[in-house]
Amino acid sequence: MGTEQEITFREPTFSQRIANSKVFVIGAGGIGCELLKNLALTGFKKISVIDLDTIDISNLNRQFLFRKKHVGKSKAEVASEAVKQIAPDVDIKFFHDSIMNERFDVDFFRQFSLVMNALDNKAARSHVNRLCLVAGVPLIESGSAGYLGQVSVILKGRTECYDCTPKPNQKTYASCTIRNTPTEMIHCVVWAKSLFNQLFGESDPDDDVSPETVTSDGMGDQKNSQTMDNDGTTTNGSVVSADNGNNSVNDANTKNGKMSTRQFAETTDYGPKQIFEKLFFDDINYLLSMADLWKERKKPTPIHFMQIIDEGLGGSRPNEDENEHWGVSKWAELFEDSLFALAERYRGAVKEKRMLIWDKDDEPAMQFVAACANLRAYIFGIGTKPLFDLKAMAGNIIPAIATTNACVAGMIVVEALKIVSGQLNKCRTIFIKRLPNPQGKILVDQEPSAPFPKCYVCSGKGEVIVHVNLNEMLLKTFRQNVLVGALNMLKPDVMDLCQNHRILLSSEEGETDSILDRSLGLLGVLNGTQLECDDYAQQLNFKLILFNDSTLTGEQFKKVEEQATKGAKSISDDKQKRDNEIDEEEGVPVKKAKILCES
Repeated sequence: MGTEQEITFREPTFSQRIANSKVFVIGAGGIGCELLKNLALTGFKKISVIDLDTIDISNLNRQFLFRKKHVGKSKAEVASEAVKQIAPDVDIKFFHDSIMNERFDVDFFRQFSLVMNALDNKAARSHVNRLCLVAGVPLIESGSAGYLGQVSVILKGRTECYDCTPKPNQKTYASCTIRNTPTEMIHCVVWAKSLFNQLFGESDPDDDVSPETVTSDGMGDQKNSQTMDNDGTTTNGSVVSADNGNNSVNDANTKNGKMSTRQFAETTDYGPKQIFEKLFFDDINYLLSMADLWKERKKPTPIHFMQIIDEGLGGSRPNEDENEHWGVSKWAELFEDSLFALAERYRGAVKEKRMLIWDKDDEPAMQFVAACANLRAYIFGIGTKPLFDLKAMAGNIIPAIATTNACVAGMIVVEALKIVSGQLNKCRTIFIKRLPNPQGKILVDQEPSAPFPKCYVCSGKGEVIVHVNLNEMLLKTFRQNVLVGALNMLKPDVMDLCQNHRILLSSEEGETDSILDRSLGLLGVLNGTQLECDDYAQQLNFKLILFNDSTLTGEQFKKVEEQATKGAKSISDDKQKRDNEIDEEEGVPVKKAKILCES
């Protein structure tokens, strides 16, 4: 619009504009539910919503479109039905699907006047950002974390995009620390969650919970005992265990070389006592045999199941308050009870050709992880924690505040009205602060920053610099860790510009599978090699320059980040923006991105 004017519903043409606007809401969780309700009551008549999740009992305290009878049903479907009850004249469509599905391509996005994100992960946010940029559709980003919240508008060519500023990588821990030398409770929690998957779920080879105790010839090898397995298999360390009544199991375990944790459990019919002895006595004794590990560290103390139960180590049995500190004997009992329950459930799942999925709100699953984490912490001299605290750690939870979500959803609609009215110059980036600023404001707004001139996504001439160990990193690791994991590509195609445009990676199934297990060095990738990276699904193209760093492992990489500070609007507020930026709904405030990444 050519002149400044107030947004008012008394103007018939404006109300009609709202009704005719076709909007797409991505996410029907805490913010999404509030947003859908607000949109319907504001007068938006053409709404589409997508969410892959189903409703959990823990959602009901803040996602007010859902009721107990809806547990287990599609969030998108139930939210749509609730909106129809609020505003029967609204034309709302739902998709119980992933936004990463290829059906939701650029052409799909072009049908909308406006897209609004209420997502909870970086990969999906980045993907939507790229599709909206290509489609030329305005995008409103949002997030909340406890009492903090944020709303920002992404307009192609006018404001910075989601990828203009680096986002933090999810914190990872070295697998050797997790398996061999934990020093913090979080190490024990990560180990316990990995153990759950090893026993009942889809196990990841990198999530191996036990130390390597047997070499390829079936003999214990202390010299190489700190080498990590790559196939996810373990043994139970019987070579150094005391006679504790499990020798028949130990012998079976070592007879044929390596045995996975799940295979061991199956040989015992998921017997709690045998699994306990393996995890908390045999494996710990094996670690003690690695003398070099304990030169500068306090040694762990192996424990027997019956010793703990009979002697009541760690105090008497307390009440069932989840906020209380329980003795180790209680955790041993909880280990036994939860393992029984999960094993029974797992047997039923196997008959249906499926695995169990860990959920913090699944009582036996949470109790199992808490018990295992505290037992391991006790062994390594780490202070134990109440079940309530461990639930927060295991679920990576910042308590969700319904009021914050409501405020964020309201701010999204305000920015949406500015876009619908054509007053793009009035769009603001808004933060909800925990405490009032010096001006007494809880809601702090600022002018959006301009696009980062060197952004590899929105600048049109993007360039990314990455350091890897060319001789150690496999092509498949480069694809998964760097291209998909760090750069959020969906289906990468990669050509080596220094080798006559040789195709290194293809999104066509099977085309480059034969070379995935080769190192980049063996494939002729040299220090300073320039790669052209394309993603047809995201219509993304950029140049990636690889430099060799022999100090890195085959899993690690360094992405060189250029800070988006030069040429940006609101530069005086730029630091404030980054200090307060929320990365995910109910997530954590963004901190300075770490350079070193490890999967």
